[in-house]
Amino acid sequence: MAVMQHLLNCQPLLNLIKEDEVKPACCLRLATHGSVMDTFGDEFNKYRSPLVSRYASKEMAYNFSDKKKFTTWRKLWIYLAKAEKYPVFDKVRKVTGMVGKALGLPVTEAQVAEMESHAEDIDFAMAAEEESKLRHDVMAHVHTFAHCCPTAAPIIHLGATSCYVGDNTDLIMLRDGFDILLPKLARVIDRLSKFAEKYAGLPTLGFTHYQPAQLTTVGKRACLWLQDLAMDMRNLQRAREDLRFRGVKGTTGTQASFLQLFQGDHDKVEDLDRMVTEMAGFKKAYMVTGQTYSRKVDIDSLSPLASMGATIHKICTDIRLLANLKEIEEPFEKEQIGSSAMPYKRNPMRCERCCSLARHLIALLADPLQTASVQWLERTLDDSANRRISLPESFLTADIILSTLQNITEGLVVYPKVIERHIHHELPFMATENIIMAMVKAGGNRQDCHEKIRVLSQQAATVVKQEGGDNDLLARVQADPYFAPILGHLDNILDPKTFIGRAPQQVARFLSEEVRPLLEPYKAEIDVKIELEL
Repeated sequence: MAVMQHLLNCQPLLNLIKEDEVKPACCLRLATHGSVMDTFGDEFNKYRSPLVSRYASKEMAYNFSDKKKFTTWRKLWIYLAKAEKYPVFDKVRKVTGMVGKALGLPVTEAQVAEMESHAEDIDFAMAAEEESKLRHDVMAHVHTFAHCCPTAAPIIHLGATSCYVGDNTDLIMLRDGFDILLPKLARVIDRLSKFAEKYAGLPTLGFTHYQPAQLTTVGKRACLWLQDLAMDMRNLQRAREDLRFRGVKGTTGTQASFLQLFQGDHDKVEDLDRMVTEMAGFKKAYMVTGQTYSRKVDIDSLSPLASMGATIHKICTDIRLLANLKEIEEPFEKEQIGSSAMPYKRNPMRCERCCSLARHLIALLADPLQTASVQWLERTLDDSANRRISLPESFLTADIILSTLQNITEGLVVYPKVIERHIHHELPFMATENIIMAMVKAGGNRQDCHEKIRVLSQQAATVVKQEGGDNDLLARVQADPYFAPILGHLDNILDPKTFIGRAPQQVARFLSEEVRPLLEPYKAEIDVKIELEL
């Protein structure tokens, strides 16, 4: 069954198998340019992207599958046929008395019905054979669709260019990809906010330059991570809302073919564009395009994903550093093995996976930046092969990173006693200013006290650094008669909670005012658990 499931996760098979259809692996066959190969044997003889075969969720893998892509092409051809035929009803025409003005192209109900009945039963073998002859993927699928829709064949793709299906499908996939990612990001933020709230008041060493610094709390540190994730959430929401449809624009974006079809009626061309846009679920279409939509749209889509990758890399690096200190650990399964050679090890492999994939996600942003910069005039085709890789891989990578991070944040383990020991090791040095202030309040001289503390601190530092001993500054203070006036107050002076400032209050306000409102749109999906295959 494990091998079977692994095969079902493969990208080529997603193109051939419906989500609810499971066949024996030995019966699965892949047709490529007329040749038929035994899938079970062949799939292990060629490279398969781990993003699909190993990591990404089924819904994101399907979103960028050939099945989703080419069924979307067919739906777009159906939208076009419907809009070219159907009457227009809108507020503007009601006001002007032009209700029910038909667009008027020779498209029949029977043709539309025939196309709708074959929207998803794609013969991939025929399409592959057609493409091997025509060297044109869109026309190969036009012919394949026409083969099963003989009545509708004359009007499929009427007036359109390849980018009508190609670019519009890409925009639909980007939109749907964001719709998959946003609830996952919300769940990560939710889990981490609960962690921050639970540990809002637990003191811990702060680190600057990875050297011990003034105390913070475990929850306050988590809020630093949350703040970056909240920024990512807003960036992803904005990118998703900014997406528009390419619409019906023709070969170079002028809509000339449609103007000719509608005999110079500009209103009908605009109606057609608007109707198809609405059928595809978009509120707006780009008003101007070349043959393609501007490739800066890809930059705007992948940029927030890369930025989120940077956030997650930082979070998981912090957890890895804290795991080394044994203060915090990611979940570790009962039978999980950390090292084949060192059985005692508990490696932070989930965080390491996130960091590894986050670097890939960040690097992918270079592709749309360079692609947009080298598009000539109305378009060049040197964008196509690059985008087939960079767009899906960015969303697939972001998907598995979020799934993994959700798994991490649902099972983070904190070791308060280890944290306390580290605080007690460093706190005497950090408390020197407090000790000086207490001595001054007791009638001492600030400069004399400063010198006493300086000498004792250097002696204690020698014990720690050169002899490998514990920090004995507190014992030295207690043994020096000079500090007798404050010895009864040392416990209060050295209470870690007096060193965390307003950290707990900051956590409470931040979660209340910024984090929880951000999660409100995702309440229905917030409790979904993630099943992570490691």
